[in-house]
Amino acid sequence: MTEHTRLLGEVAPALMDLRVEVEQVRKGEITKPVREIAPISLRVQELALQCTRQFHDLSISQYAAMKGGEENLAHLAGACSQISLAATLCNLAIHHRTEILLYEDADPTPAASRDQLRRAGEELGSAITTYRAVAQRLSRRLASAAARAEDQQLIAHALAAEPEVASTAAQRTPPPHLTARATAAPYALAAPRRA
Repeated sequence: MTEHTRLLGEVAPALMDLRVEVEQVRKGEITKPVREIAPISLRVQELALQCTRQFHDLSISQYAAMKGGEENLAHLAGACSQISLAATLCNLAIHHRTEILLYEDADPTPAASRDQLRRAGEELGSAITTYRAVAQRLSRRLASAAARAEDQQLIAHALAAEPEVASTAAQRTPPPHLTARATAAPYALAAPRRA
């Protein structure tokens, strides 16, 4: 968990740097949209992928069993979506600025691109807040001996309950030969009706 805490703590500063870059481009004329925006978009996408991978790793670790773990995971899922959306908005900003090359009636001003970049900055800002909060909560729990002991008990309880959950699921799952028949039926063609 210490490594996860460190990684969570590194996300907010990276997001802040990207947000500053997005804002700088937004304030300019955006005369070279691909050159100005694409590098930022790529870095946001890479960070979104990294955050999603980290979210996945946390979700299959013992973190979910810790106090507040599931809620924090839900917040991180939302933040990952916000970062991905920011990357998409950056790409849209490029598209809006290059539409003039494709359509005669396209807006020659960077107004639409600026709006997309503004929205991208807002999404990054929300993700920053989430990552800071989750990293601080996890850091506090790891720093407290009482919280660590409580989490160890919760994790032990969750691990003890896993075999019960697995056996209950196995009892509810019908044998493969029955599921094959059950799933084949919906795809069978209906007999033609007589007029």
